[in-house]
Amino acid sequence: MRIGTVTEIKPDERRVGLTPELVATLAARGHEVFVQSGAGAGIGRVDEAYAAAGAEILADAAAVFEAAEIIVKVKEPQPVEIARLRPHHLLFTYLHLAPDPEQARGLMASGATAIAYETIMDARHGLPLLTPMSQVAGRMAAQVGAQYLLAPAGGRGLLMGGVPGVPPARAVILGGGVAGFNAAEIALGMRADVTILDISPARLAELDALFEGRVRTVLSSRGAMLDLLPTADLIIGCVLVTGAAAPKLILREDLARMRPGSVLVDVAIDQGGCFETSRPTTHQDPIYVVDGVVHYCVANMPGAAPLTSTYALSAATAPYVLALADLGLDGAFAADPGFAAGLNVKAGRIAHPAVAAALGA
Repeated sequence: MRIGTVTEIKPDERRVGLTPELVATLAARGHEVFVQSGAGAGIGRVDEAYAAAGAEILADAAAVFEAAEIIVKVKEPQPVEIARLRPHHLLFTYLHLAPDPEQARGLMASGATAIAYETIMDARHGLPLLTPMSQVAGRMAAQVGAQYLLAPAGGRGLLMGGVPGVPPARAVILGGGVAGFNAAEIALGMRADVTILDISPARLAELDALFEGRVRTVLSSRGAMLDLLPTADLIIGCVLVTGAAAPKLILREDLARMRPGSVLVDVAIDQGGCFETSRPTTHQDPIYVVDGVVHYCVANMPGAAPLTSTYALSAATAPYVLALADLGLDGAFAADPGFAAGLNVKAGRIAHPAVAAALGA
């Protein structure tokens, strides 16, 4: 099989789809691997490392798309990349199609097959390829929340953990899944006062046990959330509906309940965001203010830690990349039905039910 990876071109994205270590494994199994020159620069992996692992280094992305059957990426394809896709291509990357009809139309028009990392399921109905980046994003969310609570960054002027005699910031986390758990873990480690909301009583019980009662757990409802807004300093949105757009949990009118300089961090922005006032931002221009409330809505948060993120992601994607290379699409899907749940686009149609419903397709 011919597998390729290209330099990511989304703003401030430094991750890469294939590491030299994964390239070496693919090459050892007899597959041809093509890497765009400079693709690994963001994680400090030079072309020579890829060549030593068995890859052929090509000058540009166009050459990789021309040579490869399977394209392994990190972020959703940008318009110039979609234009390079052909019906024989299999694209393997994060897609987040539900809030992105333009991308969906482009992929359907290309005729290519597209598998989304974020909808692949494991035997326990978990999301194994979303998990590592949710861990990174959740941990980052607490860190950036603490940063933007400081006055020079536009916040209320609060130290996340307070000091003796002065209380810590109050952090409210919407969603107790992987990202929410990791956000709570770091916020708690910074000595914040942490509350987690989730719709599952069973998950709240798990979180209470995991944190040994050191965080408050609240059954999520609109009323419960509204009650928390006036005293919340930092709200981190970590809600997820697999394949679908995120629900809008905080409305524009709700911001009036919050204190000026409070901070919203929207980890769900890749799926459209869970705050009505959310819009995607970049690492170069990460925040904006609405009604006195600071919004951080960077759409590729883990891209700020590309070395950590690339290797965490590669550890998760490697078995699937190898299965596609060794068995082909049909063989890989037959061997693992959860892998088949990753199929989002095929033969000009949206193939995932939740994505199709979100797009009205």
